Amino acid sequence: MLKLDHKQWRLKQNNFNYYKDYLYCLVLTGYLPVFLFKNFMKYIIGKKKPMTQVWLADNKVTLTPIAVDSNVISQVKTMAKDGYFALQIASGTKKEKNINKSQLGHFKKLNLKPSFVKEFRLKEESSAKPGQVIDISSFQEEETVDVTGVSKGKGFQGVVKRHKFAGGDKTHGNKDQLRMPGSIGSMGQSRVFKGVRMPGRMGHEKVTVKNLAIVKIDQENNIIYIAGAIPGAVNSWVTIKAKGEMKFTEEKNKEEETKEKKQEVKEKKEEEKENKEEVKEKKEEEKKTEDKKTEK
Repeated sequence: MLKLDHKQWRLKQNNFNYYKDYLYCLVLTGYLPVFLFKNFMKYIIGKKKPMTQVWLADNKVTLTPIAVDSNVISQVKTMAKDGYFALQIASGTKKEKNINKSQLGHFKKLNLKPSFVKEFRLKEESSAKPGQVIDISSFQEEETVDVTGVSKGKGFQGVVKRHKFAGGDKTHGNKDQLRMPGSIGSMGQSRVFKGVRMPGRMGHEKVTVKNLAIVKIDQENNIIYIAGAIPGAVNSWVTIKAKGEMKFTEEKNKEEETKEKKQEVKEKKEEEKENKEEVKEKKEEEKKTEDKKTEK
C-alpha cells in the first residue's frame, strides 16, 4: 500500500482543490453544464401496507406495497429567511379537533389538515412552490431507494432477545440462571461503565434500509411496490429517498375533485341505463321473432 508523508498528502490535497476550482470556473464561463455538480435528491411519503408475493420469471419475490397519499409542499425554506434550504411536505388528513392551533394557522393558507409532516434538508434552493404536489412519476421501476421508518416497539426486553446473549447452560446446578445477563464488570471501580449491554426498552427506533429496488409502480392507485422488508408496523408512515429530480404538479381543489367525481358517477349511470335499454330492445326483438315463428 502506498504511504504518503504529511507534506506529500498536503500537496495532493492542494492539487485536488486546484482542479476543483478550475472546473468551477469552467461552469461559470459556460463550458460545463451545472447539473454535473448538483446532487439532486427526491423524496416521497407513504404508508406501509401488508406484504405480498409476486412471481418474476421463475423467482418468487416478496414485496412491500407503500400507499402514497397526496404529498403537498406546505413550506419552502430558504437560506435568507430560515438559514438553510429545506422542503416541508405534508401528507394525509386529520380531524381539525386533533390538530394544534399553531399548526392550523400554519396550514390555513393551503387549506390542509395533514396527519403527517416531514421536513427534508436540501443543499441548494428548490424551484418548488407551496401548494404543489410531488408526483409519483418522480420514481421509476428498477430504481434503488432508501426507506426510513419507525420500527415496531417491543417493550422492556431481556439481554437474550435484546442483545442476542447465548444464555447459561441448561444443566444440573444452574437454577434460574438460563437467561440472566451474568457479570457486568469488576468491583474495583464500584460503578457500571457506560455502554454495558443490559435489559431495557427495545424497538420503536428510526431505522433506514438502503438499496431496496422498486419492482412495480401502480400510478392509478398511487402504490409503490418495493422488494424486501421495510421497518414499521402496517399503516405506519414511511419516507422514500433516492437520487434524482422531483416532479411537481399543481394541487386540485377539493371542490373541483368532488365535481369531477360527480360527473364521472353521472356518466357511468347514463352508460348503465343505455346498456339496459339496449338489452331490453334485444329481448323484445327476440320475443317478436319467436312469436312470428310460432304463428307460422
